[in-house]
Amino acid sequence: MEETGSHGKDEAKGPVLHIVVVGFHHKKGCQVEFSYPPLMPDEGHDSNLLPEEWKYLPFLALPDGAHNYQEDTVYFHLPPLSGDMKCVYGVSCYRQIEAKALKVRQADVTRETVQKSVCVLSRVPLYGLLQAKLQLITHAYFEEKDFSQISILKELYEHMNGSLRGSALEGSQVYLGLSPRDLILQFQHKVLILFKLILLEKKVLFYVSPVNRLVGALMTVLSLFPGMIEHGLVDSSHYRPKSSVSEDLSLVESVSGAEEFVSVSATDIDNSTLELEAGQTTRRTSGSQSSRTGTEGDNNHLKPPSRTSPEASDSDWETLDPSVLEESPKEAAEMKEAGSELSDAFDSKPGTPITVQPQAATGQGGVTQGLVSGLEEDQYGLPLPIFTKGYLCLPYMALQQHHLLSDVTVRGFVAGATNILFHQQRHLSDAIVEVSPVEEARIQIHDPELRKVLSLTTADLRFADYLVKHVTENRDDVFLDGTGWEGGDEWIRAQFTLYLHSLLSSTLQQDNERLLADYGAPFIAAWKITHNYRVWYSNKHPAMAHITPGHPFQGQYSVADVKLRLSHSVQNSERGKKIGNAMITTSRSMVQTGKAVGKKTKKTAQKYQ
Repeated sequence: MEETGSHGKDEAKGPVLHIVVVGFHHKKGCQVEFSYPPLMPDEGHDSNLLPEEWKYLPFLALPDGAHNYQEDTVYFHLPPLSGDMKCVYGVSCYRQIEAKALKVRQADVTRETVQKSVCVLSRVPLYGLLQAKLQLITHAYFEEKDFSQISILKELYEHMNGSLRGSALEGSQVYLGLSPRDLILQFQHKVLILFKLILLEKKVLFYVSPVNRLVGALMTVLSLFPGMIEHGLVDSSHYRPKSSVSEDLSLVESVSGAEEFVSVSATDIDNSTLELEAGQTTRRTSGSQSSRTGTEGDNNHLKPPSRTSPEASDSDWETLDPSVLEESPKEAAEMKEAGSELSDAFDSKPGTPITVQPQAATGQGGVTQGLVSGLEEDQYGLPLPIFTKGYLCLPYMALQQHHLLSDVTVRGFVAGATNILFHQQRHLSDAIVEVSPVEEARIQIHDPELRKVLSLTTADLRFADYLVKHVTENRDDVFLDGTGWEGGDEWIRAQFTLYLHSLLSSTLQQDNERLLADYGAPFIAAWKITHNYRVWYSNKHPAMAHITPGHPFQGQYSVADVKLRLSHSVQNSERGKKIGNAMITTSRSMVQTGKAVGKKTKKTAQKYQ
């Protein structure tokens, strides 16, 4: 647990650590050209040297394929340089300019274009706010057309530390630029599948271009988890150079040119005494359940899931077959038993919308240091300690970091990439998320068993449908006067907070099989053995007593639910899409034939008049 003194010292230093300029050199490749203050204390501002832990900084700040875009934005995470530091949050603005436009052209500029990124390394996860300030300065820096004029970058450092000092990690500042509305328009009901996938601590790879769309989608998904961005990512990038951990090459599956790093929690390396104390606290608090990775219990969960061959694996979400309708009587029977107790609270008439009163994000009280998780938690024990102990969050991964996907010390990850190599090696991830600018986003889950675990229940489908309808029916003009709430970004986050609160509350109830069935029994079984759930369950959270258990959309089964499930299956299976496309093609042909016949009949009639 971090001491108050060190925290106060961090605050005194200011939230911004460094302003860094990264350029592409025709012989040396990506390299740091300027840093303020210097990245290496004993070097000058123009030194190319980097701390060993940050050796991938140039490749993160200047992303793969950057030359295809005039400008781009990158969010990335760096490991801490010392044990008492948290994750370092990076925001980089990339631009390129024609070399002939430069007023002062250095001798090493030999290409037609000059590519550079200006990036901010920060202690606080204010991605959108840092980006907004950085884009203005990057524009001004490039407008100078003389990259030796670095005074503007020093001024940016002073300005950011002055304006952001003491900024509270809450509300609009944290979520600036992250839009759940756009996410639901892209993913539809699949947003809930992604939410549950991350709860299970699986290996999730986002594959999107350009980088700004990639990092925007990934971080917006994480913003749906209460408190996650504000307090849940401090241990999300704790990997260290291999040389500082072990010389055992057999532990790492090498990738050419990128075998130097393995990933461990910083606390495992630098705070061995504190780790021992934390382990004792864990054993006292959670009894037989251990909250640490590396124990015998956790090793059981490091085994890769069983998979079919790539040829046999179905890349689509589910296949349409008669069983989608056969499942409904089972669910209906279960719901009827519980229906008598819930009939007063829920109206089961077909077509009647079920409304949920969302809980506002504010008013949850302050945050305190979690005894077991080590995170700043609210009174409900949130954020869940998902990104801890070897589960990484890397919004953007450079190709040089590819080996982290197969590192034996990485329990899982939520990572973003634009290089095709990441997409091709599907065996290194459990799910690949693709976002297209024109088509609905796709989630490819390779393991059929995992697809079954994540299959949305009827109550889940109602919840997802409720979100989609509110987002698609409430257009942007509703929010122009500032009175819009339902269907807005904060409203969507409130719905997911309610969903997670209700889920956690349901797990605490006695004889809760019926309550948990609405979330999916296989999902609940898989979630209860994850690190984040075991740590959360090992501590008592008195505020949970005020949360009503049960799925927000529980209720008796109806005809509308059958239609919803059928629609969901048709839209998200290969066979269903083919049937849908065939129906569209057939209907178009019939319309065209009808028009042609109509015209011919009209001509014949005119002929005989």
